[in-house]
Amino acid sequence: MTEDTHLWLEEVESDRALAWVREHNERSLAQLESDPRFAALHTDALALANSRDRLPTGGIFEGHYYNFWQDETHVRGIYRRTTVAQFASGNPIWETVLDVDAIAAAENANWVFKGIDCLEGSTRCLVSLSDGGKDASTYREFDLATRSFVADGFVVPEAKSGVAWLDQNTLLVATDWGPGTMTESGYPFVLKRWTRGTPLTSATEIIRGQASDVGLFAGVYQDTDGRRIPIAIEANTFFESENWRLDTAAPQRVNLPAKSSIQGLYQGYLIATLQEAWRGHPQGALIAYPASESGSENPNVTVLFAPNARQSIEGVSITHDAIILAGYENVRGRLLRIARTSDSWTTTTIALPENGSVTMAGSSPTDGAAFAVFEDFLTPDTLYALEQNATSARAIRSLPAQFDASPYVTEQFEAVSADGTRVPYFVLHRRDMPFNGENPTLLYAYGGFQVSMTPGYSPNIGKLWLDRSGVYVIANIRGGGEFGPAWHQAGLRTNRQVIYDDFYAVERDLVARRITSPRRLGIMGGSNGGLLMGVMLNQHPEMINAAVVQVPLLDMLRYDQLLAGASWVDEYGSPSRSGGARIP
Repeated sequence: MTEDTHLWLEEVESDRALAWVREHNERSLAQLESDPRFAALHTDALALANSRDRLPTGGIFEGHYYNFWQDETHVRGIYRRTTVAQFASGNPIWETVLDVDAIAAAENANWVFKGIDCLEGSTRCLVSLSDGGKDASTYREFDLATRSFVADGFVVPEAKSGVAWLDQNTLLVATDWGPGTMTESGYPFVLKRWTRGTPLTSATEIIRGQASDVGLFAGVYQDTDGRRIPIAIEANTFFESENWRLDTAAPQRVNLPAKSSIQGLYQGYLIATLQEAWRGHPQGALIAYPASESGSENPNVTVLFAPNARQSIEGVSITHDAIILAGYENVRGRLLRIARTSDSWTTTTIALPENGSVTMAGSSPTDGAAFAVFEDFLTPDTLYALEQNATSARAIRSLPAQFDASPYVTEQFEAVSADGTRVPYFVLHRRDMPFNGENPTLLYAYGGFQVSMTPGYSPNIGKLWLDRSGVYVIANIRGGGEFGPAWHQAGLRTNRQVIYDDFYAVERDLVARRITSPRRLGIMGGSNGGLLMGVMLNQHPEMINAAVVQVPLLDMLRYDQLLAGASWVDEYGSPSRSGGARIP
C-alpha cells in the first residue's frame, strides 16, 4: 500500500488542516460566485434561511408545552413554555424560562443549548450547555420556579456525558471518570450514582460496560401512573445493546434481544420494538409485556403491531391513554393509536392527510394530550392536536407556503435492482413536464443507518430548483429504514454493494422513463450519502454529469480510527479488524 501523504488532515483542528480547509473554501467560493446565477440564488436562499415561519414544536411536561426558539433577537435561543391548552388552541402565550443569550453574555461564554431534562413532580431540571457547539457539554441544575441555576446544585463538568435524574437528590452519571473509563468510540462506559451535597468524585459505581462498547447510557422511563424505572443501556455496537434495570438490588438484565429498542412504559407494560425476530415474534414488530416480568426467562409478550414487508415503524410515543405509533406504508406516513382497556388491546388509525410524513411533536405518559406534524413534498408543515381518546386529529396551525406548488406534482415509481428487489423513488416535477430525456434532474439518497428518506416540504428545493425548471428525486434505497430493519440490514458491512446497486437502478430507471438523461442528471448526498456519491462516481460515472458530495465519509480504510468512527463498525465493518468489510 502506498504511503498516505494526507494523514496530517486527521488532526482536524490543527492550524495546518484548518488553513487547508480555508484555502479550498476560497477556491470553491470564487468559482461559485463567478457564475451569473449565483447572486439571485444566494439572495433567495438567504431569505428562506432567515424566514421566521417555523412551527414551535417541543414537548409536554406537567401541563405545559415547552419549546426552544431562536430568531434574530434570540440568536442563541430561549427555552419557553405555554400551557398545553393554550398551545392546542393555536394561540399560545409564551413565557421565557431560560435565556441562553443572556446567560452567555453574563458569563462571557460561547454557550450553545444542547437540551434540558426535567424531573417530574419537581421544578428541577438539568440544562446541557456546550462550549461553541462541541459534542462535549456541561450539565447544570436549573430551577423552573426561580428561573435560575441552583446555587451549589448539581454540575457535571464538560465531557461526553450521559446524565439522568434518579430522584430529586440523586443523579445517574456516565462521564469521563479518568483514564480507562471511555470507550474506543469516545463515550463513557462507567455509570455511577451521585448524591446531592457530595463531590462528584465520591459517586458510587453502579455498573460498567467495556472499552469495546460504543458506550453506556442512562435512561429513566416513566409509566402512565408516574412510576419511574431507571435503566442502563449498554450499547455493545451501534445497533446492539443490553438493557439493565437499576431499581433492583443489583443490575438486572432486561429480557430483550440485542437488536431491540425500549420505547417506554404504558400501564405497567414495557413497550419495545424488535429489530430482529425474537421468540417467534417478527422482526420490526412493536411488542409489550408486563414490566414486572422484565427479568423473567419467558415474559408474556403481546405483539401490538407487526408490519408487513412494505410497512415500517418510524417512531413510538406514549400518552397517558394510548401508545401512538408513527409509521409508513410504502413510504407514506400514518398514525396508529393503540390502547389497553378491560384487559384487551385495540388499534385504530388516526385520520390524517395521506401521502406525506407524520412525526410526533410532543407527548407525555402522564398527559392525555399529544401533537403531531404532517408534511409532504408540496404541503408545508401542519401542526395537529391528537386529543385524549380521539381517533382523529385537529389542525392547529400551518406554515405559509414559501413557493407556489400549484404547477408541480409528486409521483412514486419503482426501479428493479440487480437482485430483483423493487426500489421505490419519488419524483417532483412540473405537471406539464415532457418525458423527453432533457429535464435537469437532481437525485438524492442516503442509504444507511436505518435512516428513512420520507416526503418532506423543502422551500429550498421548491424555490431554488423546481422554480428553475428542475426535477427533484428522492430514492428509497436499501440501508434506510423505509421498510423496517430488514431493509436496513440487507446492506450492512460486506453487503453494501446492494445499496449502490439500488441507486444505480434508480439512475437507469430515470433514464429509461425519459425523465432525464446522463447529460442532465446530477446526484447528491451527505455523510453516509457522501460515501454513496463517491462510490457512484467511481462505479458509474457514465450515468451523471454532476455530483454534490457533502461532508463525505470516504476514508473507509481508516474511518474507524477517527473521532467517533469506531461506533460505526456495525454499519460498515472494519478493515483493521477481523471480519472487516471489503471496500466495494
